[in-house]
Amino acid sequence: MTLLVAGTDTTPVTAEWAMSLLLNHPLVLKRARAELDHHVGHDRLAEEPDFVKLPYLQRIINETLWLFPAAPFLVPHESSNYCTIGGYDVPPSTMLIVNSWSIHRYPKVWEDPESSRPERFEGLEGEVEAYNFIPFGRGRRSCPGAGLANRVMGLALATLIQCFEWERISEEEVDLTKGTGLIMPKVKPLEAMCKARECILNVLSKL
Repeated sequence: MTLLVAGTDTTPVTAEWAMSLLLNHPLVLKRARAELDHHVGHDRLAEEPDFVKLPYLQRIINETLWLFPAAPFLVPHESSNYCTIGGYDVPPSTMLIVNSWSIHRYPKVWEDPESSRPERFEGLEGEVEAYNFIPFGRGRRSCPGAGLANRVMGLALATLIQCFEWERISEEEVDLTKGTGLIMPKVKPLEAMCKARECILNVLSKL
């Protein structure tokens, strides 16, 4: 039940942020579509085994989780012994809350931390900068659903990009203002225009 509840809001929220970023960066969207067309084609939908051939799609997911982690404050931890964190002495039984949003945007660690550039993750597939990229936490207390979340997001995003042409509803960029809550929503829900791609209509007609 915990796994189901934890993934109920986080996955759609992440998908909404991802599509918002893609609509504001049409060249990134175009490159992701080209990657899908080249490695998957137009005769079927993307499947999980295809992910190893879709590194740019994974970089887009990483960039979304980096800029807009669904859980900007990780699950609270409690210290079991005396320890030192960032120069502070922490006694036992102290609640510790990690701000992943701030860590991801720390300018001494990440170059140009406020911009959206999936290319920043190029060459880091499978070995992202350990404790500098922590949307799912780290170590023994990290999110057990991280692998599933990446697969679900990959399939959802790949299908949306592969099957539809997307445009903003106006010339203005999509508002990326963050809302409040444990699961970070957008203040203004995403609205976009889409139409089925002609090259994929045959596949869609069989669903």
